[in-house]
Amino acid sequence: MNNFRKKSKKLLAAAAIATGMLLSSIFPGASLAEGAEMNMNLDEAIRMALTNNPAIKMSMARQEAARWGFKAARVLKTPTVDYSFARRHTNPAPTQTNPFGQSFNTYNNTFSLSFPIYTGGRLEGQLEKARLNLTTADHEVQRTKQQIKLNATTGYYNLLKARNDVNINRQWVNNLDAHLTNVQAKYSAGTVARVDVLRTEVERTNAQQRLIIAENSYDLAMAALNNIIGLPLDARLIVADELRHQEYTNTLEYCIEFALQNRPEIRQAKLAMESARQDIRIARSGNRPSVGLNAAHNWNDTTSWGTDNRNWSVTGNVNLNIFDTGHTRAQKKQAEWGLNAVEEQHVQTRDNVSLEVRQYYLSMREAEKRISTSYVALSKAEEDYKIAQVRYSAGVGTNLDVMDSQVALTTAQNNYAQALYDYNANRAQLEKAMGIEVVF
Repeated sequence: MNNFRKKSKKLLAAAAIATGMLLSSIFPGASLAEGAEMNMNLDEAIRMALTNNPAIKMSMARQEAARWGFKAARVLKTPTVDYSFARRHTNPAPTQTNPFGQSFNTYNNTFSLSFPIYTGGRLEGQLEKARLNLTTADHEVQRTKQQIKLNATTGYYNLLKARNDVNINRQWVNNLDAHLTNVQAKYSAGTVARVDVLRTEVERTNAQQRLIIAENSYDLAMAALNNIIGLPLDARLIVADELRHQEYTNTLEYCIEFALQNRPEIRQAKLAMESARQDIRIARSGNRPSVGLNAAHNWNDTTSWGTDNRNWSVTGNVNLNIFDTGHTRAQKKQAEWGLNAVEEQHVQTRDNVSLEVRQYYLSMREAEKRISTSYVALSKAEEDYKIAQVRYSAGVGTNLDVMDSQVALTTAQNNYAQALYDYNANRAQLEKAMGIEVVF
């Protein structure tokens, strides 16, 4: 009996784990308990953000709405069939033929067909605008994906940077702990003054304060990333990546040209100009004739489907607006000035994109140079700190020398970590500024 219970518990545990893994694959983060740990890398963070972020769902909803708007506009030039039914109850006054004034019912049934043959470009313009709106919505989905990818990437790099800051400050505290032990031993031996102990204790306390701040910043960075990728805010992410330098070979000229060809905002600005031209086309249709065809089949009787009185008709109609007190002219002018505005917007968008690419490219290159110089400074600072410790232990160096070398080492570590972060963050911004497609 006990063996059976043990086996049952094992099976239930295995089933629970399998169910959790399945739910996690279908609904990322849905089955993650509060405070649970989860392995995370950059690709997974981006995937989860694209899956869970509400912004992508909103843009896809607008895309679907635009698709149905295009379908609605596409059928405007097709025939439409209508049916109408009317019932009329009559209670006449007495007459020679109806001396008692007997009431009666009349039923009327009509099928009608309408077909627009020519509308002066109005329906064609509306259809083209609907198509342009759909294409604009497609680009908006891609633009949203690019922004979400950037948010997830930046949030991930912020977490790596915050973790580096914690490690640097923890090393600072550990170094001062070790140095304080050495100072206290020398003070006990009577080889150094108490001021060395006090100064070291103060520096260690200050370092502990900085470590506390860094640990809090790390927790905040993790919560921010959890919010971006759709996990509980207190989920603990385990990241194995490190900020590193990967060479970027594209030239500035290539990046700008690529952005001008692929950035969704520029494509949307071009579509806005095309849509404004269709507004002009629609406005001009007010001065042009419209031609249509109508056909109707009607029957009426004293019974609901009686056919005693039947008739049909086919009508062709031509309508021309001769005078509308300047309404059509005002609409044309409004549309023309609207086109001027979006043309200027297109030029401004291109300029802004070019400037944005240039800023992030040059910032990335500047950070890349700092990586090299700060790495050299870091190597020298580590050597200087070791020498200062040896000199102090040998009694030929001062406690101030050790404190100064520790500060220089921490500064060099921070500079190197900051340069790596700036390089990767600006590279991510550059890719978004270039409009590199996000495939998901």
